[in-house]
Amino acid sequence: MPTLATALLDALKDHGATEIFGIPGDFVLPFFKVIEESGSLPYFTLSHEPAVGFAADAASRYHGGIGVAVVTYGAGAFNLVNSIAGAYAERSPVVVIAGAPGARERTSGYLLHHQVRTVDSQLAVFKEVTCAQAVLDDPATASAEIARVLRTALELSLPVYIEFPRDMVDAKVEPVRKLPQRAADPGALAECSEEILDRIARATSPVVVVDVEIRRYGVEKQVGALARKLGLPVVTTFMGRGLLEGDDDVVAGTYLGAAGDPGLSALVEESDLVLMFGVILSDTNFALSTNMTDPRRTVLATGREVQIGHHVYRDLPLADLIAGLDAHATAHPPRPRNAGQGMVYPRKLVADAGAIAPSDIATAINDLFDKHGRMPMTADIGDCLFTAMEIDNTHLAAPGYYAGMGFGVPAGVGVAATGLRPLILVGDGAFQMTGWELGNCRRYGLDPIVVLFNNCSWEMLRVFQPESKFNDLDDWHFADIAKSIGGYGERVTTRAELAAALDAAVARRGQFSLIEVMLPRGVTSHTLARFVTGFKAVRERMAK
Repeated sequence: MPTLATALLDALKDHGATEIFGIPGDFVLPFFKVIEESGSLPYFTLSHEPAVGFAADAASRYHGGIGVAVVTYGAGAFNLVNSIAGAYAERSPVVVIAGAPGARERTSGYLLHHQVRTVDSQLAVFKEVTCAQAVLDDPATASAEIARVLRTALELSLPVYIEFPRDMVDAKVEPVRKLPQRAADPGALAECSEEILDRIARATSPVVVVDVEIRRYGVEKQVGALARKLGLPVVTTFMGRGLLEGDDDVVAGTYLGAAGDPGLSALVEESDLVLMFGVILSDTNFALSTNMTDPRRTVLATGREVQIGHHVYRDLPLADLIAGLDAHATAHPPRPRNAGQGMVYPRKLVADAGAIAPSDIATAINDLFDKHGRMPMTADIGDCLFTAMEIDNTHLAAPGYYAGMGFGVPAGVGVAATGLRPLILVGDGAFQMTGWELGNCRRYGLDPIVVLFNNCSWEMLRVFQPESKFNDLDDWHFADIAKSIGGYGERVTTRAELAAALDAAVARRGQFSLIEVMLPRGVTSHTLARFVTGFKAVRERMAK
């Protein structure tokens, strides 16, 4: 019989984990010892627990399985809460494994270090940001509990929580048996598929809107193939930017409402049938829309539920729905798009001595992709993410809905740990929070390219409240620090320097490259400027 620690590691692999991120601490040291000595999964230790969660989240988004975050009890686990809250909001199946006191410690009569209110306070907190929990305090039930929790993580594409008392690491248990995913009722699936296909046949201008869940549930390519079969144009949401890379024949662009391309917005807003696959109805996706939530013209398939007008099918997984639609559909010729040229991404940067604007960064990166091929990206919240909307459609992980700062750099480290080389977009405010995680790249041979937007400002806050001086930040000269933590840093102030620095970074391997792009305060990307204008107009209308 395996030990509980080895059974858990084997189960993580069986459910799609490919690496572990964590920070050791006393209550989780016995499990970390097994992680290291077993070699079952590669592990990456970072510097602060929020980054552990961000890295596990991004790795999960890229390789399509579960992400794993391992931390100690109390002080470690509570540091992780914010990043797991973000994973919950954005439908990312991260498995939190938190060390915990053993049975004797729990009944010792002492208050334990790292304890907050009660020994179980940590479990109570994580119940708010995870969809299933298990405390592995009984060898007789531990394997079944692991199987239950891991299946739930994959079925709902949400984080789960496993509490691992340190005196249970060597307990003998049965191997964890992977539970089958619960499929849709065949009759309900057939009826739902036929109802949707009938609506498509009767519509004059149907359009597909896709969001992050099509990647979380592994149906990205299937959705692209279905759209081709039915002759339907596809747009991504703001959150879903980067989906369907390579499917340029069906992807018209990214829907941003009033902040986006007018023709593309008309394609969606004037449609008589909007098929939303895996879409999160968040304000970041639809705050600048007019009629996106009208049930008379929408089909919403998200998680395990499909809503067609006012008709709801429950316990119908998204993957089953896409397969059902494909099985019942007959091929249709492509329908004409009314989006003009669709999304036009800026190219051919004028590489002169002029000052750099955020949209110049997008132009320079598009030129870079033309020369060297597209790179996967991560982005933090702020103008760096809005600038990403002006970059060619490539894989992107970003906190588009939860909008928590600090995601970009550790997420990039997480993506690099999967074997890819990412391009990281981050602002100076977010870099102050988690940028120092780049110092862990040297130990693991990771060489991401970081483009740091430095305007010495919380610039996205300034656009909403320009009169406040607390938006001003100091100049930390980040590029100068890169060498001391194992990377190469360069500060650029002109468009010519930016283009040269990007080319050099692609050629430089074996260490991270940090390009600190100096930007003037008050200058934003074109996309953010349009978003702010539209957002303020919507807010004024609502106030009347």
